[in-house]
Amino acid sequence: MAFEENKGIYVIAEQFEGKLRNVSFELLGQARQLADTIGDEVGAVLIGKDVKPLAQELIAHGAHKVYVYDDAKLENYNTTAYAKVLCDFYNEEKPNVFLIGATNIGRDLAPRIANTLKTGLTADCTGLSVDDDNKTIVWTRPALGGNIMAEIICPDNRPQMGTVRPNVFKKPEADPNAKGEVIEKTANLSDADFLTKFVELIKLGGGGVKLEEADVIVAGGRGMGGDEPFKTGILKELADVLGGAVGASRAAVDAGWIDALHQVGQTGKTVGPKLYVACAISGAIQHTAGMSGSDCIIAINKDEDAPIFKICDYGIVGDVFDVLPKLTEAIKKAKHA
Repeated sequence: MAFEENKGIYVIAEQFEGKLRNVSFELLGQARQLADTIGDEVGAVLIGKDVKPLAQELIAHGAHKVYVYDDAKLENYNTTAYAKVLCDFYNEEKPNVFLIGATNIGRDLAPRIANTLKTGLTADCTGLSVDDDNKTIVWTRPALGGNIMAEIICPDNRPQMGTVRPNVFKKPEADPNAKGEVIEKTANLSDADFLTKFVELIKLGGGGVKLEEADVIVAGGRGMGGDEPFKTGILKELADVLGGAVGASRAAVDAGWIDALHQVGQTGKTVGPKLYVACAISGAIQHTAGMSGSDCIIAINKDEDAPIFKICDYGIVGDVFDVLPKLTEAIKKAKHA
């Protein structure tokens, strides 16, 4: 089928409390690469209250056009209202592609848009490319428990849609001299478009560094043996010394040793810190799918044949309870030298 009227690869930008999420910038970087391949333009759609000043950040990171829906009624995310806005946007502007972050909001919003527009949706993508034959987007995602990587296309419907995991792609450098067009749009909404009502924001997870935003993550697995290393013990101590966050494998979370907010992996969070220290983690695909994009990986494990050693930059074969205290002490001394 021909879709000559469909133009542009558009990122649905996500913001919270007046600050853009990093995943929006990551997607703009990928959108530029895809657009350069197929000769298309890059755009962004920004929704919220008092969000117009954020448009220039999107332009600096690669958007040629930013469509802004700035409305007090859209201050807080609302599934049906946001979906209505974006479906109206599609019907008016006919974008070729929608890129959406696989965040809590994105995973809620994308299926409703796809269902309304009667198009396909590929969820939790970890790779994007272009089919050379028909210039459609190839969406790559883990399948069958991460044992294979599926490549999915949507040749017969528009827009092409996919949600992409945060931290899979690197955030592009901002160009403060970049020029782009900011287009203000009006949201055509009635009370019937708001099927739920925002009552109160409850922030979970307490203080400290957010896992997905941390430059350093010290993660523990089944071999930690209990909750103490995660809460006050050797994992927490090393993370604090490095100014990082504590992560965990699914086995540690399932054992009840730490909250699921700290889980890294295919069913947890995808992270891409500068340093990832994997402690007593074997390296199953379920876990490595969520952290293999880290700049530097240090693995500590008693089993010299553990799969984690195949992907790490530095490996230490040893008991984590012997290694970590020495490592933490050495870092403390180096910092005070």
